[in-house]
Amino acid sequence: MEKRILGSSGLEVSALGLGCMGLSFAYGPAMEKQQGIKIIREAYEQGVTFFDTAEAYGIANEELVGEALAPFRKEVVIATKFGFKNGEAAQGQDSRPERIRAVAEESLRRLKTDVIDLFYQHRVDANVPIEDVAGTIKDLIQEGKIKHFGMSEAGVESIRRAHAIQPVTALQSEYSIWWREPENEILPTLEELGIGFVPFSPLGRGFLTGKINAETKFDSSDFRNTLPRFNEENRKNNQTLIDLLSAIAKEKGATNAQIALGWLLAQKPWIVPIPGTTKSHRLTENIGSVAIDLTAADIKVIDDAFAKTEIKGDRYPKHLMTSVGK
Repeated sequence: MEKRILGSSGLEVSALGLGCMGLSFAYGPAMEKQQGIKIIREAYEQGVTFFDTAEAYGIANEELVGEALAPFRKEVVIATKFGFKNGEAAQGQDSRPERIRAVAEESLRRLKTDVIDLFYQHRVDANVPIEDVAGTIKDLIQEGKIKHFGMSEAGVESIRRAHAIQPVTALQSEYSIWWREPENEILPTLEELGIGFVPFSPLGRGFLTGKINAETKFDSSDFRNTLPRFNEENRKNNQTLIDLLSAIAKEKGATNAQIALGWLLAQKPWIVPIPGTTKSHRLTENIGSVAIDLTAADIKVIDDAFAKTEIKGDRYPKHLMTSVGK
């Protein structure tokens, strides 16, 4: 698979990574462990070298990633995250230096590794100066426990302040055809500072694949049940987007998912999306997006079409909305 370098850091990864959250968290019941290992190893066999997990996805998620990648640990890049109280997003942020150190030690053990390739702050903590966070990561890098510093859903001000203390290798935030906010200020800032971008939910939490419609029923434990953008009425209204994407995909001899991922890959050479999946055939389909050649004209057609549509529904419920502008 094609390789990409995240910003000016020198960190080389496959052009497409694998988001591992959904293997055991958020999208319904966790996969059986051996099936999860199978998916991760299939991704590696097909050229994926970039794997994403987090403390907040549950202890089992990091342990799964660690076990699956142990046979070829030196050939892959593992990213994980810190930043929530007791590892639970619902309890709020906690990026105190002592907590960062504790999470690093726990993640190293669960991932069965002696170094974390990329350690993200999962969300900016308003109660801890970002300089203290960056300084702690800098110390951990000097101690050989971390290789690279990342941030997630951070705004321009926080990124600049952190970067001045310890260079930020990558920002991970939501970005896709139907969530374009990073284009306003984030992408220009990352380009200026030489920071790579790792879009999560590049397939709109599955909606952009065209496999979800107003009639779709999610498992009771699927967190999409709580997202305004996924209520039945909004799914029905947003179907126009899928019809447009399907038409473009048919013309290119590709799938909706491949066009959505190909669009992201075409934005900047330092963008590396991390779609997740629990199915082998979807994994292969997603990886096929790297070979999709979207021209500038194709991109313009897609952008013009989507500019004429109104996307209904917030991406998170109000109580979970966090500012990404600071």
